[in-house]
Amino acid sequence: MTFYETEIKRIKDSCFSNDSQIETVIATRNFIDTNFDKDLKLDFLARLRFTSKYHLLRLFKKYYGLTPRQYLMDKRIENSKKNLINGMTVTETCFAVGFESLGSFSKLFKTKTGKSPSAYQKEQFSRSKLDLEF
Repeated sequence: MTFYETEIKRIKDSCFSNDSQIETVIATRNFIDTNFDKDLKLDFLARLRFTSKYHLLRLFKKYYGLTPRQYLMDKRIENSKKNLINGMTVTETCFAVGFESLGSFSKLFKTKTGKSPSAYQKEQFSRSKLDLEF
């Protein structure tokens, strides 16, 4: 390796040293995307990437603007909407997306969407009925 190649590599490594950070948060997000229905804790996610839970929390918030927990809850609500539209009951949906309590699921769903899960499901059902009529 020539002197210039060595210098270019040294400069690249010092300027773009966050490649491993980006890889860590992307891998964590992908893991959450595919395992949102599981009981995911910050300790577990950090161990998967061999990093401190506090470091992972800061990195995830830096790159995505949300904590891993907030992202997980958003992912669960997004998937619960799909399940409700597809005719799954509220209780089935609650447990299918990883919530352990129907009450906490309903409360979070209403906070995020402005409607209870059953009201959301009824609204979507009536919309699809209207779409079929036209």
